[in-house]
Amino acid sequence: MSATSTLATTAGRRRPALMVLCFVQFMLVLDDTVVSVALPSIRDDLGFSATGLTWVVNAYFLAFGGLLLLFGRAADLWGRRRVFLTGVALFGAASLLCGLAQEPWQLVTGRFVQGAGAAMASPAALSLITLLFPGREERVKALSIWGGIAALGGTMGLVISGALTDLTSWRWIFLINLPVAALALVLLPRLVAESRTAREARIDVPGAILGTGAVVCLVYGLLQAGETGWGDAAVVGPLLLAVALTAAFLTAESRIAEPLVPLSFLAFRIRAVANSATLLFSAAFYAMAFLLMIHLQTVLGYGPLQAGIAYLPYGGGILTGMWLSYRAVIRLGMRWTLVASFLISAAGLLLLSGVSPSDGYVSGVLPGMLVTSLGCGLSLPALSVAAVTDTTEENAGLGSAVFSSVQQVGGAVGVAVLVSLATRRSDDLAAATEPLLAETAGFSFALTVAATLLALGAVLVATLLGNRRSASPTDARKPPTDQRAGSATELVR
Repeated sequence: MSATSTLATTAGRRRPALMVLCFVQFMLVLDDTVVSVALPSIRDDLGFSATGLTWVVNAYFLAFGGLLLLFGRAADLWGRRRVFLTGVALFGAASLLCGLAQEPWQLVTGRFVQGAGAAMASPAALSLITLLFPGREERVKALSIWGGIAALGGTMGLVISGALTDLTSWRWIFLINLPVAALALVLLPRLVAESRTAREARIDVPGAILGTGAVVCLVYGLLQAGETGWGDAAVVGPLLLAVALTAAFLTAESRIAEPLVPLSFLAFRIRAVANSATLLFSAAFYAMAFLLMIHLQTVLGYGPLQAGIAYLPYGGGILTGMWLSYRAVIRLGMRWTLVASFLISAAGLLLLSGVSPSDGYVSGVLPGMLVTSLGCGLSLPALSVAAVTDTTEENAGLGSAVFSSVQQVGGAVGVAVLVSLATRRSDDLAAATEPLLAETAGFSFALTVAATLLALGAVLVATLLGNRRSASPTDARKPPTDQRAGSATELVR
């Protein structure tokens, strides 16, 4: 089935389809962070050990990040709608298991299956959106909405978790997924036709094993680093194995006729720069969300519900940035939109890094939160557009999967590295100063490093993304004649 035929059958239902896909993406990203505030309640209720509790978070990251490439390619070959719906059904069933868990192993198993379902649904959803909206302006707008909703989901996970944990039970942070999954399973088949690559091809099994194994080992090693330190065998071993598997994967992909990830696909400049910038972006923002929530509760003395409510303006800033991102990309191009948004976010992180134990919310926390969230809302939609530039009906799922995988790996890197830096800084100062001041120093140092990462991302984009002129508005409204899901010459300048 070609991209043209797929779009023809769904042209009148694209907006409802986009709404359904965005709601599902909100749910998937929300579950990245939704357990953060609820962890103490989960520990007390199910009897987790301190080490075992970390796997409530890590199991989701491991499955989501490790299986994205495999299922992204499967979506191209087996059908994007089919893989999306299968992933949503799996995610919904796993959410029910999590909500009803009575033993630690049941919750960890449910979280792993949730991650696997998310790895199926997320890249398939992004590739469907990419193909549903072929024109330049409509595609930028659709991906801006999708990317902004994804960023909002990561933030609102903390808000929703705090509210539900305080007012009801931690179990509802999982059970609220069920209505969204059910609606998607009912509505999407009526709104979106099936699409898959027109060529008869099989999944590259050696590439799938090597690529998935490399990502799983990398994510596992990075997550362990946050718990045990970088010199531990449980960290060094998986990271070395990830390097070896990556080398084997690249060798295998260069020698096979139908590779899982063609090396030319990875080398395409705009996508390569976008994914590199996304790695830095995700590292900074995942770590910021984790560190700020801890800082609000341990240093500023907020309760779970109060901390969740304190995050609400962050969501408003993201929505504002998302609204501006579409217009900025159309007028300025991806390059300068991303440069500006990264620098705005870096400035916001520097403001947040100065929050001390004596600061109030309005004068201390809120200004940095608003500036940071505005930059975040500007960034992610533009990154989404750049990451799927010039993908085609043959590889839209793969492009989406690479982008999503980079986000997950970047998040794992950020949490592992920056949280470790914050902890080490606080420990070094603990003997010489008050505990709250030591905690604040660690928080400030880590956010300063996060701001530096975003500044590096701005330099990377400004230097390497290119300086091409945009197509005219008239041309931009015409679907690409070569069935490409995005054109570099249309959007980058």
